[in-house]
Amino acid sequence: MTSTTTVDHQRTDGSTLRLTFAEPDGALRGGLVVLHEGDGVTDGVLLLVKSLAGEGWLTVTPHIESGEQLTQRDLLDATDRTLEWLTDRGVEADLRGVVGFDLGGTAALVVASHRKFGAAVSVGGQAVAELPKLLEIAGRVTSPWLGMYGDAGDEAGEAQVEQLREAAASAKVATNVVRYPGANHRFDADPGAAEEAWQRTLDWFDAHLR
Repeated sequence: MTSTTTVDHQRTDGSTLRLTFAEPDGALRGGLVVLHEGDGVTDGVLLLVKSLAGEGWLTVTPHIESGEQLTQRDLLDATDRTLEWLTDRGVEADLRGVVGFDLGGTAALVVASHRKFGAAVSVGGQAVAELPKLLEIAGRVTSPWLGMYGDAGDEAGEAQVEQLREAAASAKVATNVVRYPGANHRFDADPGAAEEAWQRTLDWFDAHLR
């Protein structure tokens, strides 16, 4: 599996953002931004970055230090800087995607409603301080968006996912919300659901980043 590299990306204004990335061994298909979970760039995030690079994508995750106190401004600023880095590496706008899980899943939906990507994917997600509620933004996504959520095996969780599907259906771009009965928001309690979510992620990017 490909290795990761960490750099401090410097902008013309002198500010820097730490980025960790992995490059594909073969032909470059495009670029993916991975938005990490609340604990930062964990081993799980690094595995995701390397796995996506193994599928042909230049994959990069920004180190966003705000964690659970993440604001929309922090998130969009870090995303914009990461997109600058991808542009510098020759990745065109329609070949750029964003993906996140857990906290990053919520962040990916927020980004998909404020920035134009070729495709966006959220795996799980949760409410985060100062970020808009999911139902308020799902219908405003400007990038084709796939959301995959476990319902934790209860009626309340099931109803929330169905409400999110209805909200996303009003967007002017392609959306798909998939519910996994019994899976938790991190998908680590159901390996079968996790494997299927991974394949759906790859298929979504294959379909929209071209």
